[in-house]
Amino acid sequence: MPQSSFVERTLADINRTLEQSLFAERIARQNGLLQLFDPRAKLLATLCLLIAVSANKQLWQIASLFLAALILVVLSKIPLTTFLRRVCLFVLIFTSLIALPALFLTPGPVLWRLTGALVITRTGATSAAFLLLRVTTSISLATLLILTTPWNDVLKALGVLHLPDVIVLILAMTYRYIHLLLHEANDMFVARKSRLLRRLSPSEERSLLGANGGVLLSKSLQLSEEVYLAMQSRGYHHYPRTLDDFHLHWWDGLGMCACLAVMITFFIFA
Repeated sequence: MPQSSFVERTLADINRTLEQSLFAERIARQNGLLQLFDPRAKLLATLCLLIAVSANKQLWQIASLFLAALILVVLSKIPLTTFLRRVCLFVLIFTSLIALPALFLTPGPVLWRLTGALVITRTGATSAAFLLLRVTTSISLATLLILTTPWNDVLKALGVLHLPDVIVLILAMTYRYIHLLLHEANDMFVARKSRLLRRLSPSEERSLLGANGGVLLSKSLQLSEEVYLAMQSRGYHHYPRTLDDFHLHWWDGLGMCACLAVMITFFIFA
């Protein structure tokens, strides 16, 4: 049997990652702190905190907000190691690649001289730290919202922001069917491998990859038409509806006021 190609391994890894995201629904049903809040209140509170993080110019304030997010992770009964592995590990890796040139290209006082003209400036280190901390904190807050709220409730809560219906529909369809299309792609690769008697050349691999991509695109277009017709036949009218009714409580108002106060404080003392 020929060895798996890079594309096949990548698709399999992405598919496993997306399947693991389905376990977030189980976390959202637990009796944690944030699970008790109304989805609309959590969405508005998260938006206030994201604005505060993006506008703040004090590292210690952003770091304190990240620490508060970790405390909420524990209080919401989310495994801390899983949360850090899912958020911080990948975010730090990819963001570090973007922030790395700022260490050397940003002019300013020399912080650390490596070799010759290659130096790390204090201004560059500060800029890289701001980027890393802002991105990590923002992703942590958004992930905390998603993990503690069922996805259908998140979509319904987006109505508070008056987003266009088509955007809500695209988010719902993407979340619902992207793993199905990845399953289809994996099945196509497995079917191809089961009929091979020799290892293909790179040009043959590219040809088959292009053919499989075209078939997958055709299937996705056909699936979108069938799903939309099925939704219309069941009463869909351009906005997602769920059986869950939202009810605001006093703690929802208290949480929104607290997050609004944090945002205002960050703007004042930025």
